Amino acid sequence: MKVAYVQMRPVFLEPEVNYSRAEELIRIAADRGAKLVVLPELFDTGYNFRSREEVEGVAGEIPDGPTTQFLMELSRELGVFIVAGTAEKYERGRLYNSAVITGPIGSGYIGKYRKIHLFYREKLFFEPGDLGFRVFNIGIAKVGVMICFDWFFPESARTLALKGADIIAHPSNLVMPYAPRAMPIRALENRVYTITANRVGEEFGLRFIGKSTIASPEAEVLAMGSEDGEEVEVVEVDLSLARNKRLNEMNDVFKDRRPEHYSL
Repeated sequence: MKVAYVQMRPVFLEPEVNYSRAEELIRIAADRGAKLVVLPELFDTGYNFRSREEVEGVAGEIPDGPTTQFLMELSRELGVFIVAGTAEKYERGRLYNSAVITGPIGSGYIGKYRKIHLFYREKLFFEPGDLGFRVFNIGIAKVGVMICFDWFFPESARTLALKGADIIAHPSNLVMPYAPRAMPIRALENRVYTITANRVGEEFGLRFIGKSTIASPEAEVLAMGSEDGEEVEVVEVDLSLARNKRLNEMNDVFKDRRPEHYSL
């Protein structure tokens, strides 16, 4: 199958503007044959919120809010699966940094993930994720989802891989320089594909590094974005490679695990 990242420059607190730009880029990915398209974290609102009131003003319910409905409609029209980050408004005023996955099946809504490892000032506005790490079976592949800073914790990718993910979709707003170098190793140690969709631009002193990355189970960088441009990259992936955890005739990265020795 073909997969894609969308690297974009969201306009702060302007969801409608961001929907329009995201749609343009998703259509490019679909025209190039992509069946799974990953967008950045908080693609619809921007990231560097200055107050809780700003988040509340743009957060939406999942799946009934405008962002998820927009993605559902686009998935059905284009026949693609989309993973994208958005601010979720939940009951009793709780806010989550979430990602949704939509597809061309049924209503278009498949599921959501809530970011478990919050970064820096996110802790002022969002609740830590409470749904665990989730893997979604989209028929042609099993897709695990994590968000941005989750990558810093090896347990995130390992948990998704152990739950059966072939591909890890990784919506991001990266400001530290490490993930483009680290994600191929996450892919290698778990024998999965990883798709990191980052953003570009600046917001109130934060500069986002771009360099969206697709990595293979053999630690190959299959695609990497620029540091400052909006762009789409589509690559073909061989899912049989992700489903084969053997390194040689005597080593299997999952069967060789010794979890009885990992306890503290």
